[in-house]
Amino acid sequence: MCGIWAIFGHETSNYLTSCEHNFVKIQHRGPDAWRIEYDNHVKKTYVGFHRLEIVDSLYGMQPMKLHRYVTYVGFHRLEIVDSLYGMQPMKLHRYPRVTLICNGEIFNFKRLGTQYGFQYETSCDVEAIIQLYGQFGIKKAVQQLDGVFAFALIDKEKHRVYFARDPYGVRPLFRLENADDIVAVCSEAKGLIDLGHELRARCKISPFPPRTIAEYELLKDGKVRFIREEQYYQIGDKPNFEPFIKYSDLAPADVLQNIRTLLTGSVKKRLMSDRRIGCMLSGGLDSSLIAALLVKLAKEESLPYKIQSFAVGMGESPDIIAARQVAKHIGTEHHEVLFTPEDVTDVLDNVLYHLETADITTTRASIGMYFVSKYIQENTDTIVVFSGEGADELAQGYIYFRDAPSSEAAHQESFRLLSDIYLYDGLRADRTTAAHSLELRVPFLDLQFTNYFLSLPAELRQPKDGIEKHLLRSAFDNDDLLPKNILWRHKEAFSDGVTTVKRSLFNIIQDWVDERIDDEALKRAPKAFPHCPPATKEALYYRMVFERKYPGCAENFMPYFWMPRWTNVKDPSARFIKHYAAK
Repeated sequence: MCGIWAIFGHETSNYLTSCEHNFVKIQHRGPDAWRIEYDNHVKKTYVGFHRLEIVDSLYGMQPMKLHRYVTYVGFHRLEIVDSLYGMQPMKLHRYPRVTLICNGEIFNFKRLGTQYGFQYETSCDVEAIIQLYGQFGIKKAVQQLDGVFAFALIDKEKHRVYFARDPYGVRPLFRLENADDIVAVCSEAKGLIDLGHELRARCKISPFPPRTIAEYELLKDGKVRFIREEQYYQIGDKPNFEPFIKYSDLAPADVLQNIRTLLTGSVKKRLMSDRRIGCMLSGGLDSSLIAALLVKLAKEESLPYKIQSFAVGMGESPDIIAARQVAKHIGTEHHEVLFTPEDVTDVLDNVLYHLETADITTTRASIGMYFVSKYIQENTDTIVVFSGEGADELAQGYIYFRDAPSSEAAHQESFRLLSDIYLYDGLRADRTTAAHSLELRVPFLDLQFTNYFLSLPAELRQPKDGIEKHLLRSAFDNDDLLPKNILWRHKEAFSDGVTTVKRSLFNIIQDWVDERIDDEALKRAPKAFPHCPPATKEALYYRMVFERKYPGCAENFMPYFWMPRWTNVKDPSARFIKHYAAK
């Protein structure tokens, strides 16, 4: 997990904020080191970056005005691989006119080096991006990356800058565009929002779309010209890179074995780390499967430490109890992170600031993950954290899939959820962990695994006998990887899992909000916020906090409220769906 930040183009205002004011807002993504480099185009020269040397802490930086024609490139580093040579912005001797800033992990960088004979200058996995670009150009380079990434690549020879983001948007990226004067990118919107305020009349800040490449020309007069934007991948397609698991090694007639093989391979490739690895563990199917596979593979790879697992909840909540059983079964060093109702309301505003959304479901589900991430940062040496995000979208795990009118409708819903996961569950997982300087890894969103799973017959992937994710559960039913009651545990609403169905997490939030939002404010909400108008006091509170931090950004950041399909419920919690079985 790192943070990238860059501005390209022509200064049009005397009120542009300093690099310090914007750049430091994402330092939580990379606390180990930082660097800013800039290119002053006033002289209309293209002679490479002049490094800005500052020896004091970031908070000790003096306010610094931007040059009239300027490119600023900044990087906050969280050391995961190659602590010595992995600093960015990255330039190579072979391609001295190319500069890269990237937040990502390229899991196949060693295989790419062998395949193409790359002479790597570092041990850092993202170097593969420059090597691929140098040989094949931007599109073919990105298509061969097996990993998660968001990057900006500057080619001084061609006067081009390219942005790209991984297929599911696991790594975040925001873009600010200001006519043809300025384009800027940052890992989080908070690093662009003040710049956007100064240029409010002519700028737009929005999430950079996954599966996409954008190309801009850096003109000699300091302006930026948009060239093109295109998708380089379609969800469900077979990846263009050499797969981690050879397709010839799969069993044509044994779907369950193939699911086990590919998910295991997905976890294995993500063991790439020089820092300690741990896992989130809710006691539900998704996190429990990943945790069990992680422990098994860590032993096979002889990792020099015991895997730590982390569960979060209030008292003896269902998730705490289930996770405790799983941890004992698989043999982790287990930690239970407990919180109170007062803790929830104390952190709510801060969670909304880090999330950069006012979506109701996303906010509720972020509370527990925020607490557990904070605990990991403050009490352990685990830096890389595995979790089960993506399984519900891929394997039809939400309870409302039982109401799908057809297998094809359910199949299309999976595609929709995966397409937008970067705005909801993917966003939640990234922001809550990155807020505490952790790196998240999500094996269920592996391209080879998702390609195979989505290629299976649609009717095979539907809930069966009233059980969601039946196919995924069945794949692991004949071994001792997990206790049977965990493997077949019913789907729990997150708000109930970390508390109880008698007083759910959102009940705690709603009771607190009711004292702070009056009925008249709620009546005025649709007029005040016509896009995604808040219908409850809880939703209105989230929106009011969001607007204070990110005014006018809701339409671009949150296209719609996450809600279950094929039901008439008015609240997104699963507990209101007729099939909900929590006790």
